[in-house]
Amino acid sequence: MTSPTTAAQDHRDGFVPFPADLAEQYRAAGYWAGAPLGELLRTAARQWPEATALVTADGSLTYAELDAAADRTAHGFLALGLTPGDRVVVQLPNVPEFLRVLFGLLRAGIIPVLTLPAHRRAEIEHLTRLSGAVAYLIADRLGDFDYRALAGEVAAAVPTLEHVLVLGDPGAFTDLNSVAAEGDSLPEVDANDIALMLVSGGTTGLPKLIARTHNDYAYNAKASAEVCGLGPRDVYLATLPAAHNFPLACPGILGTVATGGAVTFTLDPSPENAFAAIEKYGVTVTALVPPLAQLWCAATEWEEADLSTLRLLQVGGARLAEVNAVEVTPALGAKLQQVFGMAEGLLNYTRLDDSDELITTTQGRPLSPADEVRVVDGDGNDVADGEEGELLTRGPYTLRGYYRAPEHNSRAFTPDGYYRSGDLVRRLPSGHLVVSGRIKDVINRGGENISCDELEEHLLAYPGVRHAAAVGLPDAALGEKACAVLVVEGDMPTLAQIKTFLTDRGLATYKLPDVLRQADSLPITAVGKIDKKALRGA
Repeated sequence: MTSPTTAAQDHRDGFVPFPADLAEQYRAAGYWAGAPLGELLRTAARQWPEATALVTADGSLTYAELDAAADRTAHGFLALGLTPGDRVVVQLPNVPEFLRVLFGLLRAGIIPVLTLPAHRRAEIEHLTRLSGAVAYLIADRLGDFDYRALAGEVAAAVPTLEHVLVLGDPGAFTDLNSVAAEGDSLPEVDANDIALMLVSGGTTGLPKLIARTHNDYAYNAKASAEVCGLGPRDVYLATLPAAHNFPLACPGILGTVATGGAVTFTLDPSPENAFAAIEKYGVTVTALVPPLAQLWCAATEWEEADLSTLRLLQVGGARLAEVNAVEVTPALGAKLQQVFGMAEGLLNYTRLDDSDELITTTQGRPLSPADEVRVVDGDGNDVADGEEGELLTRGPYTLRGYYRAPEHNSRAFTPDGYYRSGDLVRRLPSGHLVVSGRIKDVINRGGENISCDELEEHLLAYPGVRHAAAVGLPDAALGEKACAVLVVEGDMPTLAQIKTFLTDRGLATYKLPDVLRQADSLPITAVGKIDKKALRGA
């Protein structure tokens, strides 16, 4: 076991690299450009120096200005005593400073560990210890939560942590805005090395670290930007937490920078606030999770903001039911793009020229020609197109192992390097995937498996149901019984009414819910997915 001190010194200890032969193939094919991730901003500043890069309530920054600010921030981190390869836990909300800090760390060769505002002591202490982080970057507070108190607890518990930098009132710590310095040169950064670390989005257990390289993550962002048709006239609104893979690089913030567009942030994704930002800044692209997409569609009935600039709405993070997918364009005027992906790598997008049927009924097809996708049964055998199975994948931007997690990696990856996603999918002849659930998101009722996603989609079709979740509850006779949790407008239906409705839709009897509960809202995890663990404990 690596000691914390040693862990802080060697960032590649516990990193699983791409096999040399595949790495060479990806370079030869042009997927990997060999440039550090920080060069995305540098290149944009050379090509569009006077174009707007960042839009804020207090004004805007050009690419030349943002590039210079990132350099000063990089020199400031190095002057503080941080060194290339050090890990820094970053827990910032959606604020403009996120861009400067991110690129400053990348330029200095320092590795940001990107955590979410919703993470608390259990996650932050675990991730700080696991990464061997020497610094922790936070906002002073968000809402009624004081991150400085959290930082004090983490600093006392993790011996590698030497610095706490605070955006806002630093209290006993260091003012993040004071960390800037002039300098002559920055370290040379290896594009094959770790650029940043993302946090796994699982709903059980402590999160794992996903080490993304400069090569693979730059490709992730630039190839995604191409699929979405991003260009210098686009304005991207970071609505979801910026540290999450979806708004960061799918194509998100980094894809927008790579193509010369402008980025703006919102702390509040409510329709009232987000619609005002879209109108004020001329936002053209943003990304949402399904519950927010449903809320935005409904809100057009009472919000009067002008959304005419919005050309593309990406929806991902969880499956968007067809009944909700068909509402998006009529309500918001933007083209819908379904996105099914994972921070571990593989991304699937519906394409801008796909048919309406593909856009509303599938979760897209793989981003890259080099993505290798298998759909397998319980014995690991490939199934025919149209049949359900677990998605396995590997490719030029899919990790080969979680950071410092050898035991978990032995289960999460096949011997030949395919990542076991845990997602149940059906592949169409076109290559598009239809997500039918998770291997673990299945209710085993008396030996019969019920896909929660499937049941939820049927429940959402019931008049007045705005949100639905299906979970398994322990049962002495059946093993698990099916529980449906509904958020409704108007009167709550009875269990008998729901069963009749589902039976009329042709749902098998064993898939009908045994228990019906009403909720004012569904609990959500830090990455915007329905928190099934919380629902089971309710």
